[in-house]
Amino acid sequence: MKDEKSRAVFHPSSFRLHPLFFSVKSFSRTSRIADQMQRDLAQVIRTEVKDPRVGLVTIQSIDVSPDYAHAKVFITQLGDAKNAKACIDALNHAAGFLRHHLAERLGMRTMPVLRFVYDESVERGIHISQLIDSAIRSDLNSDPEPDE
Repeated sequence: MKDEKSRAVFHPSSFRLHPLFFSVKSFSRTSRIADQMQRDLAQVIRTEVKDPRVGLVTIQSIDVSPDYAHAKVFITQLGDAKNAKACIDALNHAAGFLRHHLAERLGMRTMPVLRFVYDESVERGIHISQLIDSAIRSDLNSDPEPDE
């Protein structure tokens, strides 16, 4: 005969789900939406935007808020910082137009408000790579011949 206290009783209300259980699912959908927005937005910018300030633009990534109300679009552009600033201004000015075209393509209930930001990570990566290369070259040039 088993003692009632030694046997664990599992009731559905006693289970508590970890908060990350829900965020993983929403993260997955959020990332899928961001990826689709990135593909569609790149195409819309390439085909529909006629502003001469917007040249060759690369969308690096899109961060969508969990409630799908806001999206931060990180872009890079070939050229100097002055051209990049003008491109960002032009894209932020056309954000409503781009949002309308995205809404037609995606068919979402809530279409995020777009905000364009210049992504400096690529330029920083190139600069750091150049610094590493120059440090290696200077080490090779300043190394004395090993004594034998």
